[in-house]
Amino acid sequence: MKRITHMIFLSTLLMGLISACSTTQKVTNSARTATEQLLISEAISRSLPKQIDSPLPMPKGAIIKLDVTGLTPDKDMAKSVVAAWLGLLGYVVQDGAEKATYRINVVIDSLGSEVGNIFFGIPPIQASLIPISLPELALFKADLQGGYARFHLDVFEMPSGRFIASSAPFIADTYYNAYTLLFLISFHRTDLDSPPKIRIFPKLTK
Repeated sequence: MKRITHMIFLSTLLMGLISACSTTQKVTNSARTATEQLLISEAISRSLPKQIDSPLPMPKGAIIKLDVTGLTPDKDMAKSVVAAWLGLLGYVVQDGAEKATYRINVVIDSLGSEVGNIFFGIPPIQASLIPISLPELALFKADLQGGYARFHLDVFEMPSGRFIASSAPFIADTYYNAYTLLFLISFHRTDLDSPPKIRIFPKLTK
């Protein structure tokens, strides 16, 4: 019994010496996963209210030319979402400027996703002198991913190009967090409507 207690103590001490706790954050790169695409697209959609408190400075039914600027490759998707939103509000969005009476410039301040990681446990070990390797043993691990959208609208009169007004910023975020507890227990938390699922076993169909 004394020997077993001694071994447990040494094992606990060894785990404490070689365990690691770290927090990292980085910007993700394309190609985008299905989850990342949903994080970004739902962030755009949630930033646009179905009803706005202060109306845009244009009469309902006005023909609008829509442009978009920003440091993001997702500008086309943002333009389509904003165009559909303006249509719901009673405006007519056209690509050409011949009949447009107003031009709206969608200025994207930020649109993308970020990843963070929190880890406590034993990181993967690859020995150089002795050919022994150990896999990652996570007492607690959190892979955090979030989508964020922030943009505003600049309204101009056509064909003169006279600036009329800027809207307040449209802001929204989303998240998808995956957790591992005590090596084997895995679960996730998200506010996405229909997040993709990774199935260990394929779904059987008749």
